Amino acid sequence: MENLVVVYGDGTRAVDGISFDVQEKGIFGFLGPNGAGKSTTIKTLTTLLRKTSGRVSVAGFDLDESPSKIRKAIGVLSQETSLDVDLTGRENLRLQGRLQQLHGRALEDRVDELLRMVQLDEVAGRLAGRYSGGMRKRLDLASALIHNPKVLFLDEPTTGLDAQSRAAIWEHLEGLNRKDGITIFLTTQYLEEADRLCGQLSIIDHGKLIAGGSPAELKATLGGDAITMGLKGGTEAPLKSKAKAIIIAIQGVTRVVESDGGVVAYAKDAGQTVAEIVTSLDRNGIRISSLSISSPTLDDVFLHETGRRIRPDELSRRETEPFLM
Repeated sequence: MENLVVVYGDGTRAVDGISFDVQEKGIFGFLGPNGAGKSTTIKTLTTLLRKTSGRVSVAGFDLDESPSKIRKAIGVLSQETSLDVDLTGRENLRLQGRLQQLHGRALEDRVDELLRMVQLDEVAGRLAGRYSGGMRKRLDLASALIHNPKVLFLDEPTTGLDAQSRAAIWEHLEGLNRKDGITIFLTTQYLEEADRLCGQLSIIDHGKLIAGGSPAELKATLGGDAITMGLKGGTEAPLKSKAKAIIIAIQGVTRVVESDGGVVAYAKDAGQTVAEIVTSLDRNGIRISSLSISSPTLDDVFLHETGRRIRPDELSRRETEPFLM
């Protein structure tokens, strides 16, 4: 991708000149909060949305010249499941296979293989409408793989799932990449998901790329462990600025950024540095209400680059959703 720009009809510049490469047979993470431009980018890459300008090549095919070839080479799993709830799990996969020109024994073998892979073979004869949310996501994943795509696009595939269902999807994705060599393009708000799965990633905010590299490389740029401090009166900007000026002058502190209710300092030897930070702030009349030390996370990277953290929306779950017992 080179200088991709997508401008909506109302003039909104949803994607603003972004460029990156995705390594073949790798897992690439595309991170950002809601409204950052993630879904717009993935819709453009999967030929569902027309770009305004820029150059894009997917699976070796130019987006402008060969969109039909791109569609044959990719699989897509969107945020919402695209199943027919009045068909069984097996019938859903058969339908998707026929849409991809699979027939006869080849189709049946592929359906059986995928049902085993997503661990739905024992319930394949049940209506998809009776599946739990996690089971539907796994069936949707199998549908996206029916034609053996070279590239799999996943647009926030685990949003709204419980921790157990999310972990199950992660295992399937890791297996697909490791065993089958499928290139995976993943958009997500869950930074632990990207940290576990992705070899390379880019962070987008307000339509622009703000950072890129491996998770380890991005976290290493912060220069040490994170010391997160809540300050009494920490919502006041002058107090935060004063705290930052005091802390950055302390030996061993590599950088300081503001956060909600306080500041976050990064230090190579946080255990020894924290005592001096607390003493210096107290000496200057700044009281700490909470304090924690942790290894840097991708959320810390995002905080450093944007001044705020990613907070995935808590999606409401339907209380009446049927679960298969």
